Amino acid sequence: MESLGRRIAILAHQRPDAIAYHGGESPLDWSGYDAAATAFGALLLAQLEPVRGDRVAILLPDGPGVHVALLGCERAGVVAVGIGPRAGLREIEHLIRLSGARCLVGREEHQERRMSEVVAGWRAAGLALTDHIEVDGELRLGARLRVAGSNVVLGASASPLPPDRALRPDEIFLINSTSGTTGMPKCVIHDQARWHAFHRFAVRNGRLSADDVFMSLVPAPFGFGIWTSHVTPSLLGVPTVVMPRFDAREALDLIERHRVSVLAAVSTQFILMLEAADTRRRDLSSLRILFTGGEAVPYARAAAFEEATGASVLQFYGSNETGAVSGTSVDDSRDKRLRTAGRPIPEMHVRLFDESGRDVTHTGAGQPGCKGPTLSRGYYGSSGEVARANAALLRPDGWMLLGDRVEIDADGYLSVVGRIDDFIIRGGKNISGPGVEEQVATHPAVALVAAVAMPDPIFGERVCVYVELRPGFEGLELADLTRHLAEREVSKESWPERIIVVDELPRGSGGKIAKQSLRDDIRRRLEIETGGNAPKR
Repeated sequence: MESLGRRIAILAHQRPDAIAYHGGESPLDWSGYDAAATAFGALLLAQLEPVRGDRVAILLPDGPGVHVALLGCERAGVVAVGIGPRAGLREIEHLIRLSGARCLVGREEHQERRMSEVVAGWRAAGLALTDHIEVDGELRLGARLRVAGSNVVLGASASPLPPDRALRPDEIFLINSTSGTTGMPKCVIHDQARWHAFHRFAVRNGRLSADDVFMSLVPAPFGFGIWTSHVTPSLLGVPTVVMPRFDAREALDLIERHRVSVLAAVSTQFILMLEAADTRRRDLSSLRILFTGGEAVPYARAAAFEEATGASVLQFYGSNETGAVSGTSVDDSRDKRLRTAGRPIPEMHVRLFDESGRDVTHTGAGQPGCKGPTLSRGYYGSSGEVARANAALLRPDGWMLLGDRVEIDADGYLSVVGRIDDFIIRGGKNISGPGVEEQVATHPAVALVAAVAMPDPIFGERVCVYVELRPGFEGLELADLTRHLAEREVSKESWPERIIVVDELPRGSGGKIAKQSLRDDIRRRLEIETGGNAPKR
């Protein structure tokens, strides 16, 4: 198995001037990518004198530079700790402390704070961060860096890095965080081999080839972003369009300009792009695949995206921890592609378990577990909390679990009923949050929706929805929404009992809607409304 570092070196030799990345300040070709990564790796060796396997935290926007940093770490034999560009300072400190990263690489400012001052405060508080490298602009040859108080220009390395330094595909090359919205994130351990396996599944399901042009709108440090912007495009040797900050209209412009054929975006992003598509006519005929996932895929919006672009919407079901578990393919019908998460991948040996841990695969419903080549190595760390998280993730018999309830139909297609913690339990009845969202999203005024549990003294929980409205709509009353759902013959038990209209739904680091923020918000509202006597969940 060829490492990414080796693959980029071959591409730099075979087609040095071909574009590897569009985005950021200017395009980056394979030769420049290769040279910048080697130079950055050499700088890390000179500055840190690291033991092989030391950790370096990477906090950079989603331009070409973050890939230079990841590849440079690989070649220098250090493990990159990928931190999402939207992470808050408390989360960043937590991830550095948890991973034991020695060095932080990032921009001079983050969220309007000077990072040199922030790092000084962390050190004063006992954080063992020995080095801090500030990058002025995009990380590439000629970039200005501030290292140990001195200004440095990243120049081409005079000699290649020692070959025995580079990480092998079967070694840990990345630690990233879960993109969950409850509490502080955990760190997931990755080797390249798992992403090579994921790549093979993606090529098979999407019929990917060296003729494709990728565009990834998912932050690079996360699982979805890793395979769609760092791994698969490099293994195919094709260009990738990246955006330092997502904007729906700009994304559509870039698809048209670069003739993108494979787009990777979470549901929230492609819905916003669909909403923006009516602002002017664009030629999106190059687009043939949209890979999406990470949250429920709303059928009506996905179908509308297909009709507007001619692309096939595909998804892999899985997690940062497990990798791919099931997936839809270009050979599936629209109904199967948009209403299910595809067939379980044979190599992942999917099983279903009930609440007591019994194998109930034969029933076709339960919590999925898997064993296969895309599994991560679990969570990083030695604390009791991490040990408990690993015990909950990985059964003693080796099956790695996902936090969802799923069903597998007679044709072998898997459907996610809802997250184990994304059920609204009203009077003992489990109501699927994603199921409510799919129906509410059919109202013509609704652009985006998130359903959460609202504590209730009688029923335990009721259904509350937060919505963003489409342009031109001033508001949406609950009565109008329930009338619409009644006309659609939606079961009353799945009707929202409260609606809150917001300008923008909160997002987590991975781009998904931050539902825990909404759960916290409805509790705060109830506390105010009841004078502090709100029911507890």
